[in-house]
Amino acid sequence: MSDSELNLTERPAVRYVTIDDNNTGQRIDNFLVTFLKGVPKGKIYNLLRKGEIRVNKKRTKPDYRLQNDDIVRIAPIVIAPESDKPVLSDRLKNEIESRIVYEDKGLIVINKPSGLAVHGGSGLSFGLVEVIRQMRPLEKFIELVHRLDRDTSGLIMVAKKRSVLKELHTALREKEGVQKTYLALVYGSWPKRKLQVNAPLLKNELQSGERIVRVHTDGKDSLTRFKLVRQFEGYSLVECEPVTGRTHQIRVHTQYAGYPIVGDDKYAPAESIKESKALGFKRLCLHATRLEIMLNGERMLFEAPLDKEWQTLMNENLTDIFS
Repeated sequence: MSDSELNLTERPAVRYVTIDDNNTGQRIDNFLVTFLKGVPKGKIYNLLRKGEIRVNKKRTKPDYRLQNDDIVRIAPIVIAPESDKPVLSDRLKNEIESRIVYEDKGLIVINKPSGLAVHGGSGLSFGLVEVIRQMRPLEKFIELVHRLDRDTSGLIMVAKKRSVLKELHTALREKEGVQKTYLALVYGSWPKRKLQVNAPLLKNELQSGERIVRVHTDGKDSLTRFKLVRQFEGYSLVECEPVTGRTHQIRVHTQYAGYPIVGDDKYAPAESIKESKALGFKRLCLHATRLEIMLNGERMLFEAPLDKEWQTLMNENLTDIFS
């Protein structure tokens, strides 16, 4: 596919797009939402209905799935100018470049820093995916495979091909072919025998718009496996493997077990956060440390250790009971 973005305010003209492997199998309505950035969905469906968008010279329905070498004709469209892209500093781009753990023609794996959202929105002008798009301007396709909370650090996948995105999405949905492992520093002494939390999770949105998750019988089945890695006085380092992939799953399951994550201002008590901040822990102490995937029949393993600051704070400010 050529011209992944359009400036639709300059010289509106008929556009012809030849479909390649990146978009083969995608519904045309979803393709157009991405391709015609800034055009409302209602307008896109109206254009399809009127025949102003055609495939191989024929009218098409919104649920048509694109085939390789299809030629999509897009009638001239005039919309309000899209806001300018945020100008990202070279320092940020270099930081993210240095955090790339793996890259090939279809996939990028990045050790995301804490504090960087994965995508723009909700008052944020940019996130990790927008940074990658500016770092790789010649790539026609850059999409997140999955998400990490803004304050969670660690391994995250970005697809450079739709086929890779589809394969990994299928693996994630079927819970087969993708295994994620996290490290979390929690308040309290995690019991050695506490090996899992199996509790349904329900998403709620407060009047402020803030999203919060809680254990509730009406929620979706959720299972996290745990392993105690290191015991400190008043704190524990635990390995977490989410079997399901619910929003805030590890954060809520550790809280439900009685051991919320250090620095979690949404789910941990304010007094505990104040105490850990005094020791230097000023972030959410949750890190995606290991990622194992099956892609194109090949097993791939990626690892990202805890950052030096986190390790130093544990070693210097916490008292070891055993490790």
